[in-house]
Amino acid sequence: MARYRGPVVKLMRREGLNLFLKNSHTLHKEKSSLEKRKYPPGLPPKKKGKITEYGAQLREKQKVKRAYGVLEKQFRRYFEEAAHTPGIPGENLLQFLERRLDNVLYRMGFAVTRRQARNFVAHRHILVNGHRVDICSYRVNVGDKIEIREKFQKSPFIEENIKLAQAINRTASWVSVDYIKFSGEVTSLPTREHIDIPVKEQVIVELYSK
Repeated sequence: MARYRGPVVKLMRREGLNLFLKNSHTLHKEKSSLEKRKYPPGLPPKKKGKITEYGAQLREKQKVKRAYGVLEKQFRRYFEEAAHTPGIPGENLLQFLERRLDNVLYRMGFAVTRRQARNFVAHRHILVNGHRVDICSYRVNVGDKIEIREKFQKSPFIEENIKLAQAINRTASWVSVDYIKFSGEVTSLPTREHIDIPVKEQVIVELYSK
């Protein structure tokens, strides 16, 4: 399973915004890094160069890829499917990414980051409609029931994540969650309004359409 294993704050500095790649409890330690060093990792630039059209398109693509933890080859497959699906390609692309199992766990509040959710899925702690699923890119549908395996329900990670989710009320509106039963259900498909990442998806479409 290919994935990025490097420092995530470095990625957020490169994109110039918080991509929610790190637990909010530990992110405050790097907050000054995001706020004070408002330039990409590496040596501070001597002067700000002009951003080309391609450069702007690339940044939008990288922003989405890094937020959802998807590498280039898989991201391109998502785009090709989105382009051949009825509807607006850019919105289709974002919806496919939102429907990934690791993202759904994050949206339900069982994980504090998509990266942590991916770890839970890979270690076979998650059930979908009563069946164990260890594929992070598994695409959920309306009516799918997501559960935490009984043996993992007492994990300190799950207990802490649930307390945090309840405290800040972070659950997405297109899912319903029962924290007492350690389960949730997909009640509707996510729409463009549900995407909280500031991204111009049409720019990504233009990049791949060349």
